[in-house]
Order: sequence, then C-alpha cells, then structure tokens
Amino acid sequence: MFTFHPMVESEQDARQIVEFLTSNRFPFHVRAEHSEESALDAVESGRFWTKESQGFWIHDGATRLGMVVLDDLEDDTPMFDLRLADEFRGRGFGPQVLAALCALVFEHYPDAVRFEGQTREDNIAMRKTFLRTGFLKEAHYRLGWPTPEGPRVASVAYAILRQDWETKDTTWFEWDDLPA
Repeated sequence: MFTFHPMVESEQDARQIVEFLTSNRFPFHVRAEHSEESALDAVESGRFWTKESQGFWIHDGATRLGMVVLDDLEDDTPMFDLRLADEFRGRGFGPQVLAALCALVFEHYPDAVRFEGQTREDNIAMRKTFLRTGFLKEAHYRLGWPTPEGPRVASVAYAILRQDWETKDTTWFEWDDLPA
C-alpha cells in the first residue's frame, strides 16, 4: 500500500529533498542530474510547498520509494512530476504508485476534472505506466523535449478524467477527426 506524506517547509525536508535529488539520476527528466546548488534552488523557490505545487514523499510501508510534486493545484487539471529512487525503478511499482496518486488527487482535490502527466517519447516504461493506469494519450508534441544528449525528442502528454477514474472506464475520442 503506497502512501504520500506531504513535504513541509522545514530544514529537515529541505535537507532530505536535496539529498534525494543529488543522490539519484533521472534520465528522462529535463534535468537528469541535480547538483547541490540546483536542488537548493528548487527548495528555495518553494517548488515543494506553495498554493500551486505540493511535494509528497512516496512510501511503501516504512520504505521511502521517491517523491512526487503535484503542480497547477489551483487549476482543474493538476499535473505531476514523479521521481522514484534509482533502486526502486524497474520493479513494477509505477502503475501502483500512479493509481494511488490518482486516488490522492481525485479524493483530496475536488475541483480536479482531469489529471495530466507528460514524459519523453523514449520513456517507454512511463508511457506503459500511463496506459496501465487508465490514462489516455492526448498529445504528441514533436521535438518538444530538450535533452542533455543534444537532439530533442517528442513530449507525450497523457491524462485521466475524474469520471474515468471513478467508473474505471476510458472516455475515448477520435484522434483523426478532420479529413486532410
């Protein structure tokens, strides 16, 4: 059972965020590696505890698996930034964590109509996680994601509707709805 513990503006959480970001690598994020300075900048900017964004530690029992930041919390379509620690990736936690995260969003943010996430086109594990959790691909932004390696890749957006989460059914749409 996955639980989410809110980050609070404190010296302890600030220290733990910096430690987490600098001791793990996130190859499919815009910033794959954090320096102490860049991690401190994120903390000091309020990234993890404002009206618009809230960070959570992800736990499986007593084990901390990673962190997630919910963004755009004052809108009806929150987004998320999910980061599992290196040692917990590739172990099948993704769909379960994302399902628990959907419950957190739709149960605690009553104005949320949809919940969205984006990833790089080459992050196949995350793209499959979205699909396994009931998210639907809604956009494919060609060359929309800069990479540290140089060439840009597409950014792919997925979302789940509150009604789909509640009914466990997917509201489909016609992707190619206009003739050329």
